[in-house]
Amino acid sequence: MPRKIIDLSVPLHNGTFDGMLLDIHYITHDENGRRWAQRFGVEVDDLPYGHGSASEQVHLVTHAGTHVDAPYHYAPVDSQGRPMRTIDQLELENFFGDGFCLDFTHKKPAEKISAAEVEEAIGKIGYTVKPGDIALIHTGVAQYIDSPKFLDIQPGMTRESILSLTSKGVKVIGIDAWGMDIPFSVMANDLKAGDKDQFWQAHFAGKESEYFQIEKLSNLDQLPRPHGFKVACFPIKVERGSGAWTRAVAIFED
Repeated sequence: MPRKIIDLSVPLHNGTFDGMLLDIHYITHDENGRRWAQRFGVEVDDLPYGHGSASEQVHLVTHAGTHVDAPYHYAPVDSQGRPMRTIDQLELENFFGDGFCLDFTHKKPAEKISAAEVEEAIGKIGYTVKPGDIALIHTGVAQYIDSPKFLDIQPGMTRESILSLTSKGVKVIGIDAWGMDIPFSVMANDLKAGDKDQFWQAHFAGKESEYFQIEKLSNLDQLPRPHGFKVACFPIKVERGSGAWTRAVAIFED
């Protein structure tokens, strides 16, 4: 059957205003040629074609770019006192499944997406959510990832809206924003005002019901339909990692 694959990931590149540590040093063919020559005790001209191989040295955190958050990212233990799992402990079966996309591009910066709005959005696309499905939250802010305002313009999920999805058996929830919650700047003001319940509530919902986030998705506006496709988002196996990078894709079989 004809197959279409849509890349849902953002590129890692110097200059991305990701808000996370990210630095890529590009080692050229000539630079590595000089290293090889010194290592092997020869002249650069003695190497085939007079150069070495290209390579990249990358310095970044596991939450830079499109990545999966493991439960351990949210807290060391869950609400029952059990250890939260790290990225290398998560079953790969979780990261390949039927996807559905909910449109919240009408939401304004820092607005909360309620559980009722999630149910309404599911109803609008005529989909029945089942265990193992992968939910994609489309806010439309991914286009600003190279701008400083990327950190401050997203709407966010709430504790209740996350639990409304996990109660249906959804284990992976992705969003095309910097994070799953409303902006940190807004949550910080609420925290200073004494409202602790508003702080990172979408993340902390994972203490009550285990789920895995994908943050900084892209191209959700390129999906030809809101369901009827597969999502693959396998995380890199970082030992004891609180998260890991992923090349998330949507797969359409027509």
